[in-house]
Order: sequence, then structure tokens, then C-alpha cells
Amino acid sequence: MNCKTLLVHLDDSTHSDARLDYALQIAARHDAHLIGLYVVCEELTGPLFLQGEAIWSADLKAHRDVNLKSAHARFIAVARRAGCSVEWRAPAGPPAETATLHARHADLVILGQEDLKDPNAYVARQFVDDVVMGSGRPTIVLPHAGPVRPQIENVMIAWDGGRESARAATDALPLIRRASFVTVMTVQRHPHDGEPAGFNVAAWLARHGIEASFTATPKLSGVDTGVMLLNMLADRHIDLLVMGAYGHTRAHERLLGGVTRTMLQSMTLPVLMSH
Repeated sequence: MNCKTLLVHLDDSTHSDARLDYALQIAARHDAHLIGLYVVCEELTGPLFLQGEAIWSADLKAHRDVNLKSAHARFIAVARRAGCSVEWRAPAGPPAETATLHARHADLVILGQEDLKDPNAYVARQFVDDVVMGSGRPTIVLPHAGPVRPQIENVMIAWDGGRESARAATDALPLIRRASFVTVMTVQRHPHDGEPAGFNVAAWLARHGIEASFTATPKLSGVDTGVMLLNMLADRHIDLLVMGAYGHTRAHERLLGGVTRTMLQSMTLPVLMSH
């Protein structure tokens, strides 16, 4: 896969500009066309608050029009300075379904982690999940906390041998070819069963011109795999985590927990997910 068309989700949140900056840098790196997709919450069940007053119906539409024009102007100004090929889209329709449809026309999608402290970051219930699951495209989800490093120099591939992790590793190839360090990480539930899977993954990456190390760590009893992974990421100063999304059903992970759910809730760095 070549990264020639990128799509970044834009909205009225405080994190939208950071997503745009991140996407523009990746687009410049790959000489790619960038689509800015402006999609915001369409629900009318709750008020927006501006200067302490609730705004409804016609006033709400006027407020949204102002926000849209402001977002469009910022997009054009920033893109012009970056010198990238760009395109603005602000389609109508249900947010998750609309974003999913447009994402299918891109090679890579860039979304933001849900931020419960920013009302403008809410687009729709399970918005990120639905786009990741429904688009069929690799998606980088950016954390809302702290600065986001645009470089992709130190990469970790979370490998569990499943279809989703294989898909994610393949989808990530164009992005990680220029990385200085790539590590294949396996959390082993049964450490003594055969050769570490990371060895074969590293050999496969080598045939794509990517030098990678591999490491395996035993699963700690009573410790969530996602929590273990978060600790490893912090210790190794990773720029990008590559992982499969929802190896179990979403209902299973929502009820019982799972690595995807842990990452979407607690990520501290960009995560490329594929399903």
C-alpha cells in the first residue's frame, strides 16, 4: 500500500488543529493528498453552551455555520503554509456513517481520541470505534493528552498472531519504512510454546527493507495486557504503536475489557489500528 490519500477528521474541539498539523506532516512526508473532513455532532438532545447561555434550534444552526466557516478558514490557511495538496469536505448526514463512507476513499485515516472534558470533541457515540471497524482502512488515533510527536522514528508493533495484527502490520509498512527503530512485541500467555512469533515477523519485515528487533514478555497473572503494553510504551519512548483492533467482538471488549478498549481509553501516543 502507498500512502497517497490521507483523511483527517476535523471538528470544533481543542485538539482539531493538532490533528491537522500531524496529518499535514505525514502528507508532506509521503507527497500525499490530504482530505480535511469536517464532521461534528448532529444530536439535538443537549444544548451547546456559549458564554453561559444555552443555544437551540435556529441559533444553534447559526452557531454551527460560524464554526464551520472558521474551521474551513483555518484549514485553508494552515494547508497553504504547508504547501500540500488538500481538499475540504463538510458533508451532511449521520457523523459516524458519513465519516466511515469518506474514509473508505483514503489510504490512511487520522482521528482523535475521545476527550470527555471537551464537549466539542463529542461527535457521536462510539465514533472512533465505528470508523475503525467500518472503514476498512488503517486509522491513526491521536491522544488528547499532551503534545503529539509528529515523527515516526521509534515504532512498536503489538503482535498476537491474529488476523487483525497481521492486517495492521501490513498497513503500517509505508509509514514505518523510514523509522530508525522497529520492535515487534509479543505478550506470551504460554511462554514455552515454540519459537517467539516476533522472530518470523521480524524476518518478514526484513524482506520489506525494515530492520526490526523482536521481544516477548510473559503475560502477568491478573494484569490486563493493555496495561502491560502501556507500561512498555512509556519505558521505550515509542512514537507510534501498531496494533490490530478488536480481535474479539466489540461487545465482548466493552463488557470484559480488552487491549483495544484499554488503548482507546488510556493511550498516551499515536496508535495505528486496523481491523
